[in-house]
Amino acid sequence: MLDLTYDSPKPKVIAGAKHDWELVIGMEVHAQISSRAKLFSGASTRFGAEPNSNVSFVDAAMPGMLPVINEYCVEQAVRTGLGLKAQINLWSAFDRKNYFYPDQPAGYQISQLYHPLVGEGEILVDMEPGIARKVRIERIHVEQDAGKSIHDMDPAMSFVDLNRAGVALMEIVSRPDIRGPEEAAAYITKLRQILRYLGTCDGNMQNGNLRADVNVSVCRPGAYEKYMETQDFAHLGTRCEIKNMNSMRFIQLAIDHEAKRQIAILEGGGTVEQETRLYDPDKNETRSMRSKEEAHDYRYFPDPDLLPLEIEQGWVDDIRAALPELPDEKKARFVKDFGLSEYDASVLTAEHENAAYFEQVAAGNDGKLAANWVINELFGRLKKDDRDITDSPIAPENLGQIVGLIKSEEISGKIAKDVFEIAYTSGREPREIVETEGMKQVTDTGAIEAAVDEVIAANPAQVEKAKANPKLAGWFVGQVMKATGGKANPKAVNEIVQAKLGL
Repeated sequence: MLDLTYDSPKPKVIAGAKHDWELVIGMEVHAQISSRAKLFSGASTRFGAEPNSNVSFVDAAMPGMLPVINEYCVEQAVRTGLGLKAQINLWSAFDRKNYFYPDQPAGYQISQLYHPLVGEGEILVDMEPGIARKVRIERIHVEQDAGKSIHDMDPAMSFVDLNRAGVALMEIVSRPDIRGPEEAAAYITKLRQILRYLGTCDGNMQNGNLRADVNVSVCRPGAYEKYMETQDFAHLGTRCEIKNMNSMRFIQLAIDHEAKRQIAILEGGGTVEQETRLYDPDKNETRSMRSKEEAHDYRYFPDPDLLPLEIEQGWVDDIRAALPELPDEKKARFVKDFGLSEYDASVLTAEHENAAYFEQVAAGNDGKLAANWVINELFGRLKKDDRDITDSPIAPENLGQIVGLIKSEEISGKIAKDVFEIAYTSGREPREIVETEGMKQVTDTGAIEAAVDEVIAANPAQVEKAKANPKLAGWFVGQVMKATGGKANPKAVNEIVQAKLGL
């Protein structure tokens, strides 16, 4: 594992406040489980289907229809819990959360309040290289999603699409351990990364497959420490929940605005009311949606149509044994095995597809050189072309060939960029390009020496200047490289120039 320093949270300074205030943030993240079928029916979960085309009788809450648990969704939730180093509860149960929305046809949501499938875990949130903060996970419970109300198709009517109704969600609830907007975004980034590595959620925030409810409160310095000692939430101040956030940037802006709003109320002698709020990105402000409900407002009771969920420890152990290498472990291995900096390892492991590509490039090659080419040359070009690593025009084995040709000094770094361009745009193999295009590096010292002699003989005045100021010898190196079409070995050229000039 990496040698990490666990940084203690610092008070968040709020501009314009009369006093020092600390931010306290807890997150409830709804992650759509990657599954082809819904939680309690066999209806498809395909995104973008025609409205109301992925709806079974169970999803539509037709009379007499009974839910049947999707075992794969349970497996995915267990896998997520194991990936977050959480307790897996072998006995859990489903409850009915009663509330009415037009897009909730049953009038209740099947969820888990009292006995969740997954208990306490943790996430290490990367703040900067070598610095991490631990955010505790309180629980992960499995529940069904609601449908979607559509209000912009007709000026007088709203429509309901039930395609999402019954889709399996994991609600991942953190403790109030997050202390600022940047840390909140870093937490979501790390959680999304882990879920994608596990394959339990695709993390697509634009489609609503990963969205967060953000609980924000403010307190005076020292109050959080009292909470940690007593676990009494009263020390943290009154929290307000910002619903359905699906953008890292908007999460940060919403938290910042909400903190300033609450501080202004408190410093003005008012009282913060516990409520649910929405964030308006156009006005950069939060606005009241409804007063915050408590559990009793939903009249929870055990779902009479579902028996308690019992799983076996052996099944959990089998899932644990099949877990992939997760981001923190992969990053530590890249640092150890390839000699990478922690920053480079973080960039390469940000997405598991990037890490897999790099490992193929680095196989049998210099790891640092391979990382440099993947991060700087490939990622830079892909970003310019608005392409993803999975759509890279140059295969990892071909980029690996370029790295190998540089390491063996068959081509220089400058020539390598030309080879990369040809390989990227044509799909040709680098070794074949070097051979057929005559791009192999000149390592014959006799030929290089002749080129150096020619440049020196043609520039006597520059020779005198270089002898007076050795730093000017680089000019001769550049002229020789130009004369040889960039094919001469730069190291050999520099050595010969130095010797010829007597430097």
